[in-house]
Formats: sequence, structure tokens, C-alpha cells
Amino acid sequence: MNKPESPTDFAGALTLIQDCVGGQAGERLLIVSEPEDNGMYDYSAPKLAAAAGRALGMTVYTFESESFLESDDEKAILLDSLRGFDHIVFFSRVGDQIRFSTRDELPPSTMCYTLSQEALKSDFGTTCHHGMGEIKYAVECALIEASDVRITCPLGTEFVGKPKWQEDPAPEVAVKRFPLVVPKPIPAAGFTGKVALSRFLIGTGSRYYDPYCLALNETVFACVTNNTIDRFEGPAEAVRRVEQHYLHVAGQLGIDPWFVDSWHAGIHAGCNFESDATTDIMRWSGTAFGSPRILHFHTCGRYAPGEICWNVLDPTVVIDGVPIWKNGRLFVENLPEGPGILAKHPKIADLFASPVRAIGLTG
Repeated sequence: MNKPESPTDFAGALTLIQDCVGGQAGERLLIVSEPEDNGMYDYSAPKLAAAAGRALGMTVYTFESESFLESDDEKAILLDSLRGFDHIVFFSRVGDQIRFSTRDELPPSTMCYTLSQEALKSDFGTTCHHGMGEIKYAVECALIEASDVRITCPLGTEFVGKPKWQEDPAPEVAVKRFPLVVPKPIPAAGFTGKVALSRFLIGTGSRYYDPYCLALNETVFACVTNNTIDRFEGPAEAVRRVEQHYLHVAGQLGIDPWFVDSWHAGIHAGCNFESDATTDIMRWSGTAFGSPRILHFHTCGRYAPGEICWNVLDPTVVIDGVPIWKNGRLFVENLPEGPGILAKHPKIADLFASPVRAIGLTG
């Protein structure tokens, strides 16, 4: 194996290719990027990942895709073009769009949320992937076994219940995530209450429509029972705009506007977003959801992940009386396996003791 000249520069890329992807010498790696001038990813991150793959002795191929797929036919063409590789890494939003494909439809694939070389080199990209996997699993176990879950936030969210899991309690997407940013989605079935919608509504990355974002100058509450939005409450004009947005998106796509599929909160203490979210909303929606300061819901459409996302800022999530998230911080030590995980991974423990707080939103 050819070692990279600068281990510091390659640390995040090697974490991606070696630890997450599982790349080995002799394997065929395809890196899919999107045009840099589309304003989402820079070119440096995929180039760094490609260099790391070559340093590991892999045969590396590159391919530039469109930023997003507009039809099932385009999805089928893309999936067909991905055959024949041992691993695929997406620095492109199309990776998110095909994340619910079956495992038979595409080779082992990874979606990257490190949008730049700087992100790949930061704590977000270099934190031990296996250690974050242990945290993710511990969070999922706590939620699967939970009898009572309570979500609150400073704006008045009060969403309470016991998740009604299906026979497979936590199905996973076919595309791996790097870094590990969220646990498997928790079904909304079994919950009731109200969720504070503030700042904006944004798409989920599943499909793209116009307008993709709805600005909210006032807080609106979504009143939910199980998987259904019963009504919206708040200032009349704000409620009208939210309702119209739901009907508009659902009408474009032919889906049920009032369905709430699931929710989950960010788990990566190194996830950050330095820019103002409102002036860089597409990039924000593609990475900031991994921060423990954000809990998001998947709504609009009877499927995961739906088409309209609710973002709850600085959530508190209490599981069977124990606060796991509190005011936007994930307390790993409050999980049953948490102390052991932190003792095993001291760098992760340090990161969670002083988490990044910048996520492009204030208040």
C-alpha cells in the first residue's frame, strides 16, 4: 500500500474509505460527485477520498452525476450504471435519493455528508467511525426497548408516546452514511402531541420540487395523532401558508399530505454548520441534521422519508425518565452502554464533553 504523504490531510478520507466503506487493496471503487458549481459539494473532498482509495491499493473510478434525479427512469439508468463496482461513495445528492433502493439494486454504497475538504478533515470526518457505530446502536436499542418517550423543545414541542415498531423494529436504508449522523428512524405511530414548526419547512432530499423551502416568520404547531397531522395551530396567516404548502407539494407528487412517518435526532457532536442556514439552505439541509441540536420529522407521503421535513431545534428527548438528549446535547453516558463506550473511545468522550454548537441557526 502506498502511504499518503500527509497523514493529517488523509485522516478523514481514510476513516471514510477504510473504516466506513471497508475498502481493500485490489477492489474497484467508484466515487460519484456532482458539479461543483451546483453549490453543494466542493471538488476537494471527493478528490481526497479518491487519493485515499488509491493509497489503500484500490482501483478508483470517478463519475459526475446530476445533482438530483427527476424521474424513476433516471433512477433506473443511474442504478444500471453503478453495476460492476465493489464499492460506491457518493459526494452527490443522488446518493440520498436512492438510499431506499434494495440491496440487490446497487453495490455496497456510502452517502457522504462531508461537503468539503475542511469537513472531511474536521472532527466530523475524523471521529472514530466504529465508535460512532457503537453510539448509534446504543441509541437505537434504548429507543426500541422504550416504554415512554417524551420530546420537548424551548418553543413548546410536546410529543409523547411509545414507538409502535413493525416486525422488523428498525429497518435500515441500503446506503450507508458517513459520518454516522442519525439513528434509524423512530415511527411516529404510538405518539401524540404537538410539534413546533419554526424558521422554515424544507424537503427531505427524497425528491425535489418548487418551492423546496417555505420560510416561517412565526411558529406554527402541528398537532399529531399517530401518523396523522390533525391540524395546524398558530397565527392564521402562518397556518394558511403551511397548509397551502402541504397541499401544493402533495398535489405535485400525488401523495398524502397529512401523513407523519417517523423522526430521529442527530447523534454526531462534531457536526457543525458555520454559515447562516437561511442563506445556504440546501447545503444546510444536507448536513446539519446530524447535529444533536436538531431533531427532524419525516412528513407528507406514506413512505420514508416523506417529502417535508420538520426541524426541532435544541430538543430534549427523555426515554423512560432518563434524558438522552437535553437542550440539544446528546448525553451518551446516560445510555445503558454509554459509560463503557466513552471509556473505550476517549477521543469521542472528549468530543461529547465539548460538542460543536454552530449549526447555522440561533434562538
